[in-house]
Amino acid sequence: MSAEHDPLHQPSAPVVTEPVPDVQLQMLVRLIGLDTEVALPITLVVGGAFLHGDLISHEAWAAGWASTLRGVDGPGARLLERFPEQVDQAVVDKQGNQVPQRLPQWIHLRDATGVTGTNGTVAMPLWRGRLADVSGWSLGKPG
Repeated sequence: MSAEHDPLHQPSAPVVTEPVPDVQLQMLVRLIGLDTEVALPITLVVGGAFLHGDLISHEAWAAGWASTLRGVDGPGARLLERFPEQVDQAVVDKQGNQVPQRLPQWIHLRDATGVTGTNGTVAMPLWRGRLADVSGWSLGKPG
């Protein structure tokens, strides 16, 4: 067989792949999103590091984020007061009032702790990340 006809020696087009979120985790995020009062302890693997905290709804995260922004001092503080509402309005303007029913693309944690190899831990009151960046997860937090 000549190299021309040998499939192992044929040039191939590059294959582009995109990270795909775990459907079970997406469904769990959607379920948590039904109640702004619910929180579920969870541990994630993101970028090779462990991250644990309480899984919360987008609405609970947005309320906490807005509260945090209202507490900012300094020259830019007045600009930040209405920022969450402006973001929400921009989303409505872009998508219209009819939001298609699709699985969530973002995950939100409260009282999150990032654990890396040698650098120790990082505490974050609120955390938001892309579900496609989560490479592993488990219910509960480390003991």
